[in-house]
Amino acid sequence: MNFLSQSWLIDRRHALRAMGTCISLPLLECMVPLNAAEPDASPSRSAFIYLANGVHSLNYQITTPGKDYEFSRSLKPLEKYREVITPVSGLHHPGSLGHHHNCIDIWLTGGKIGASERNTISVDQRMAEVTAQHTRYPSMEIALTQGSLAWTADGVQLPAMRRCSEIFASLFEEPKGGIEAQRRALRRKASVLDDNLAEVRRLEEKMGTADKGRLDQYLTSVREAEVRTRRADAWLDTPLPEITDADRKRTNRDIPPTQAGDYFRTVYDLIVLAFQTDVTRVATFSLGGEGDAFAIPEIGITESRHQLSHHGGDEGYMEKLTNYDTFAIEQYCYFLSQLEATKDVNGKPLLGSTMSLFGSGMSYGHSHGNANLPLVFAGGNDLGLKHGRHLDFNQGHFDGYQLDKPGEHYGLCSRPANTDAHMSNLLLLMAQKMGVETDTFGDSNSTIEV
Repeated sequence: MNFLSQSWLIDRRHALRAMGTCISLPLLECMVPLNAAEPDASPSRSAFIYLANGVHSLNYQITTPGKDYEFSRSLKPLEKYREVITPVSGLHHPGSLGHHHNCIDIWLTGGKIGASERNTISVDQRMAEVTAQHTRYPSMEIALTQGSLAWTADGVQLPAMRRCSEIFASLFEEPKGGIEAQRRALRRKASVLDDNLAEVRRLEEKMGTADKGRLDQYLTSVREAEVRTRRADAWLDTPLPEITDADRKRTNRDIPPTQAGDYFRTVYDLIVLAFQTDVTRVATFSLGGEGDAFAIPEIGITESRHQLSHHGGDEGYMEKLTNYDTFAIEQYCYFLSQLEATKDVNGKPLLGSTMSLFGSGMSYGHSHGNANLPLVFAGGNDLGLKHGRHLDFNQGHFDGYQLDKPGEHYGLCSRPANTDAHMSNLLLLMAQKMGVETDTFGDSNSTIEV
């Protein structure tokens, strides 16, 4: 078997001595050989798709729990995927209640929002800790606007890519100037990181307690950058996957914001291609931040999503918001269709080994309601998931949906009926299916069965 040379591989005890601490470190990527043997020929994958500003809940909400549910108007495009999806109602992040637009920051972390709070690691990055040993890139982060959905263990937001050609180049093209030029650049970066660490250690003795706390945060960030740099260096010796001309033509291009549907579908194609070629197994895609998600002129929507969410009961705005919701769901259906049509290494559809979560950290945008989050969990049937029902955590905790009384329903979207129904419980399930050995994630308080 042809293993890559890894002179930089370190053991855990060495890491503890080098950092000069007596705390236990997590398993770092640089402690695990690249291309390590993998027991399952069909790897598990996860994708997370975020829709800003909630939805028009009166046309989105499914009202019947269990298997015999009827699809709502906004979710109707998903009906043909009934057996591979689970619409979820009633979940919330306690840490985001009443904190409005910042809910996007903790959608995948289950953390707390506040001036004195620091974010925690997002579930995609917990997954990447497990899958990174097998792939060229630990994860991919894409965001139409603003920052990514991904956060490190130190609460640092990972940067996002936007342009489709940029995403394609980062995954499938040789570095500019050739491999050796890239290797020299990476090693220069590693040298700079080493110099920074040496300087910081000289300053450490003069620091107070508060500064040492900030120093720990900095050292964590540097250590993560160092691991990624060394991994990138090692992977330079591994050939990039071969991409067909058809796939290249479809994905290696840029699409203007006025063609939102084309842009969404191209990003979905890039995620499927990344999963198919196994360059990564974890992806996040934000369809825009809470304040600046695209308008969609191709379907007659010239207002921003944020503007439509503050509809104030205006019938025209509510209709456009419903159309926007439905349009976003239609593009998500395209993603599922591509996963279904693309074969995995075992000849089965990628959809069976790929979990995806579509949804928002807000429910009712007009009053910034952060309860009863709109979520659709899909795929991963080969991982033991059993879809085909509406999983409703509101049941038994309220008097039923009252869509004919908007005020009552919007109240449900602002105050959780079931205070124990934490979204982190669903994120925990997904993490466990990806091989993360943990009994907790974020503010989880139980496990969910799907």
